[in-house]
Amino acid sequence: MTHKIEHIGIAVNNLEESGSLFSKLLGVLPYKQEAVAGERVNTLFFMVGETKIELLEATSPDSVIAKFIEKKGEGIHHLAFEVTDIHAEMKRMEAEGFRLLNTTPKNGADNKLVCFLHPKDTNGVLVELCMEKPSDM
Repeated sequence: MTHKIEHIGIAVNNLEESGSLFSKLLGVLPYKQEAVAGERVNTLFFMVGETKIELLEATSPDSVIAKFIEKKGEGIHHLAFEVTDIHAEMKRMEAEGFRLLNTTPKNGADNKLVCFLHPKDTNGVLVELCMEKPSDM
């Protein structure tokens, strides 16, 4: 079961320039910057009310973010929904006919386990399910 929009991911060419732009736009400073080596991205997070804005910059020309920007340009990359139990939610999504882009949860930024749904099944929107990592991980 989803609880809320956890964050909105935005693909950017330059994290420093976009971070400055979004600081002005939102009137707040980012609260966290993090590299996610497995996804070959650097991230920068802003808090807006209860929702986060995640800027994503590719660290490799073959990363998903680099390919996204090459194809579509900078912009909204994904919507992330917070879930209580990512394993149960992945099973539920599969039972509902959604294709998962990963069969097991992956490590994501901001201490999360994540799974993505194929955008062809979600009206062209890349949907991320995310759950806070248990303290024993």
